[in-house]
Amino acid sequence: MTDSEQALENKTESKEQQVQISNNTTLIILDTETTGLDHKSERLIEVAAAKMVGTEVVDTFTSLVKPGVPVRHSSFQIHGISEEMLEDAPEIEEVLPKFLEFIDEQPFVAHNAIFDYSFINEAHKRLYGKRWKTRKIDTLEMYRSVFPDEPSHSLNSMLRRFGYVDEVQHRALDDTMNLAKCYPKLRDLYQQRYSWQFGQLQHIDYLVERYLRMQKTIQMMQSEMSDLKEIFKLHFTEGGRSIEATTGELMVSNTRRSYEYDDKKVWGILHANELVEKGSRLNPRYLDKLIDKTIIDEEIQSQLKEARVSVHENRNVTFIKPTTSLAKEESKEEASEETPVNDNSSLLPTESEPSSVEQA
Repeated sequence: MTDSEQALENKTESKEQQVQISNNTTLIILDTETTGLDHKSERLIEVAAAKMVGTEVVDTFTSLVKPGVPVRHSSFQIHGISEEMLEDAPEIEEVLPKFLEFIDEQPFVAHNAIFDYSFINEAHKRLYGKRWKTRKIDTLEMYRSVFPDEPSHSLNSMLRRFGYVDEVQHRALDDTMNLAKCYPKLRDLYQQRYSWQFGQLQHIDYLVERYLRMQKTIQMMQSEMSDLKEIFKLHFTEGGRSIEATTGELMVSNTRRSYEYDDKKVWGILHANELVEKGSRLNPRYLDKLIDKTIIDEEIQSQLKEARVSVHENRNVTFIKPTTSLAKEESKEEASEETPVNDNSSLLPTESEPSSVEQA
């Protein structure tokens, strides 16, 4: 697949296109459940869609799908769909044509739309030999845009934000109907935000001055915070205790060791044990992970430890927010909704943690 073809697959409706969608436009709200997170190797096990005209759902479609591959335990824990439940389900060759007929080339709305699109598109390519051409609207992007300060942007979070008490069930039709309740309100706010932004263009000269003033203020505040953190580090270096604020945040400290390695020794060990690909660049964090996560033989671990030539210790100060059971649930949900990666990619990069072995 070329870069331009990949860009087409990942593309969602632009701001202008989403704003032009009127209250009378027919849209499809959809959701899927899958055997895992990688759309290339995993399969659909449930699809659901709701046809919405204005703010009303006028029809629905839902079906389980027999995947032909095992359901990963990590995915089963999220949606609760077992392999036994799928034994008598129709296969994708039967379900997809009916699903596409229901959608009828209407734009579709989904929370983290690229995830659902990727799985449907892969099935479409296997059945029809070409990609699924459709227009998609991502409520995850819209929700982040309208409420950037929300600690979570999951479907659960959006339901609560708009006053609904329903909990996300992680079954396709339930989540579809929940999203259908939220979407009209989210769309109105999104359109208002865009209209407000467009209206500010006549004040662009003043806004540039205002931005630069805010930027200077932020830089000053960052310097002040850096000074305070140095005092906090000194507090812990001198044996000070953890401090709990009246709001519940807990100031704690930890030290992190970083090692430097003898590159020549390390490359010999890694290549001898096929732990890196040709053309990779060495990153000490990858080596630390190999040693600390005990995912390699003890003998190889010992060899890598012996290749260490120096150690550095850095002290960090962090503030831990009070954790509730709801926050824990949100964390699990966001992991499933917003980070579709291979289950076997524990050493590959994520958005928050770059990989320690990078391809040159």
